[in-house]
Amino acid sequence: MKTLKIDGCEIPFTTGQTIMDAALAAGVYIPHLCHHPEFKPHGSCKLCTVKVNGRHVSACTLPVGEGMEVENNSAELNADRLALVQMLFVEGNHLCPTCEKSGNCQLQAVAYHLNMLTPHYNHFYPPRELDASHPDVFLDRNRCILCELCVRASRDVDGKEVFGLSGRGASSRLVVNSPSGRLADSSFAVTDKAARVCPTGAILIKRVGFSVPIGERIFDRHDISELGISEPGEGGGQHGSFPLS
Repeated sequence: MKTLKIDGCEIPFTTGQTIMDAALAAGVYIPHLCHHPEFKPHGSCKLCTVKVNGRHVSACTLPVGEGMEVENNSAELNADRLALVQMLFVEGNHLCPTCEKSGNCQLQAVAYHLNMLTPHYNHFYPPRELDASHPDVFLDRNRCILCELCVRASRDVDGKEVFGLSGRGASSRLVVNSPSGRLADSSFAVTDKAARVCPTGAILIKRVGFSVPIGERIFDRHDISELGISEPGEGGGQHGSFPLS
């Protein structure tokens, strides 16, 4: 059995796995937001940055090597992750107490895990469009963190390419591939994989809001590090169940 070490603990791996793959399989939590086991590694959120032999790398993109020593849960790395999460909160309009996804939101859960108490930075409060045109799905760009999970799911799984990113830097935004730019005029369906991969409340399924009361949701009851998978359950997107490891 081939092994690597993560924070001094030996973890088995198979050829072709990334550090993230091996860690998740072994129940070792590495903070992340843009990773999904069904999609090609993306490496955009940088939360999964770890140290390998003193070098900073993305755990979701680097293949594992025999005898590799990985530093993951350190004060230095977690401080950098906290700063990244704080920046994500101020770059959008994440109003957790009023958000339908509260308690099931991975961004919120990572913030809890990293003991985030304040946003630290000044809020941008960028003007972002809402799209309630679709009969079954609500698109709230205020909560979008540009992880591209919906982009990759629509392209690689659904075969539709409904979503994309436009602009650069602070002007980057999620766009819909339709003549009008509205979700209702695209080929998007509530049954699509892209409807259920958003780690925040940017894509919400209509008519199921608050069916699970706040206080009883998965991250209200469990730290995200306790979970053995890296995505919401398929039972309903923002209200899916998360199997525990």
